[in-house]
Amino acid sequence: MRLIAPVLAAVVASHAFAQWTSPPVTGPGVVYRTFWSPSAQATVSYHVSLPESYGSSASARFPVVYWLHGSGSPVAGIAPMASWFRNATAAGKIPPVIVVFPFGMGASMWCDSKDGAVPMESVVIDDLIPEVDASFRTVASRRGRVLEGFSMGGAGSGRLGLRRPDLFAGISLLGAGPMQLDFMDAPKGTDVPPRNRAALFEAVWGSDPAYYLAEHPWTIAAQRAQAHVALCTTIRIGVGELDAMLAPNLDFHGHLTALGVTHGLTVVPGVGHDPMLTLQGLGEEGWAFYRDAFATPCPQPADLDCSGAVDGADLGQLLGEWGAGHGVGDVNGSGTVDGVDLGILLAAWGPVA
Repeated sequence: MRLIAPVLAAVVASHAFAQWTSPPVTGPGVVYRTFWSPSAQATVSYHVSLPESYGSSASARFPVVYWLHGSGSPVAGIAPMASWFRNATAAGKIPPVIVVFPFGMGASMWCDSKDGAVPMESVVIDDLIPEVDASFRTVASRRGRVLEGFSMGGAGSGRLGLRRPDLFAGISLLGAGPMQLDFMDAPKGTDVPPRNRAALFEAVWGSDPAYYLAEHPWTIAAQRAQAHVALCTTIRIGVGELDAMLAPNLDFHGHLTALGVTHGLTVVPGVGHDPMLTLQGLGEEGWAFYRDAFATPCPQPADLDCSGAVDGADLGQLLGEWGAGHGVGDVNGSGTVDGVDLGILLAAWGPVA
C-alpha cells in the first residue's frame, strides 16, 4: 500500500469537501457515467468497460466484475485493466464480462468512514450496483457478480464481499492491505510514515481500533463464514512473494482455513506489490477463478441449503435463526434475521432458475 503525503492530505480534506467524481478515462470499450447517490448525497462517477460483443445483441446479458482500485491514483489502472479482461475474452479464457470501475477516491479504504462523511461501502453496495444493473444488460444476481481488487481494493473486496454473499459469487483479494489487525502496526516493508498512517487512521476509522476491527475482513469472515460455506462462494487470495502485504495475507489465509471457508491461495514468485504482475503470475489458475464463480452451484442466496429450490427446508432454517446473528438466514447481511430476509425468501419461493 503506497500512500504519499499529498494523497493522505487529500483524504483528510475529503471529509470536509468530498470529491465523488473523477475525470473521464478512455480505454477499450470504456464509458464514463455519473449518477446521484442517496448515500453520499452527491453525484458519483464510475467507469465501465463493455465487452466487444455487447453491441451485437439487444438481449444478451453479461456477468460483471467489480474492480476496486488501490490507493493513490484511482483512474490510472482503468485502461490497462479493461484491456486485460478484453484480451482474456478474445482468447477464450473467460466469458465476455462487463467490468465496473467504481471511484474510491485516493484512500477511502472502501469503507464507510466512522464520521459518516465518506460512506464509500454504502455507495458501492446500496447505490452503484443497482445503478449498473439498471443501466446495462447485466446478469443482475449473485451468479453474475464477482468482486475483485488490489491493495486497498483487495482489502475492500474482502470487506464488502465477505459481508454480502448474497450479492457476489466470487471474491478476489489481490495484494490486499491493510490486513493486519492493528492498523498502526505496519507490515515490514511498507513506506507510509507513522504520521501519515495516523492521519489516515483518523480520517477513515476515527482513530478507533474497535471500529477498525469491526470493519476488518477478519471479523466479517468470522461472522459470515457459515453463509459462504453454504453458498459455495468462490474466494481467492493472490499476493506477491516480495509484497510487504504477504505476511498479513498469509495470516488471513490461515484464518479462513480455521473457519472452514474454502478458498484458494497463490503466492506469486518474485513479485512485489504490483497489480498486473500479480494477475499475470496467477496464470491459468487465475482465469479459472472467474469461470468457477460464474458457474456457482448456489446462484440464489435465499436457497439456504443450496438444494436447487427455495422451499420449506429453507424457511425452517431461516425461522430457526430468527433474531440477531450473521447466519445463512441473514440473507441481506444486516446482522439480523428478520422480516426483510423472510420477504426475500418468500419472493424467491420455488425452483431456482
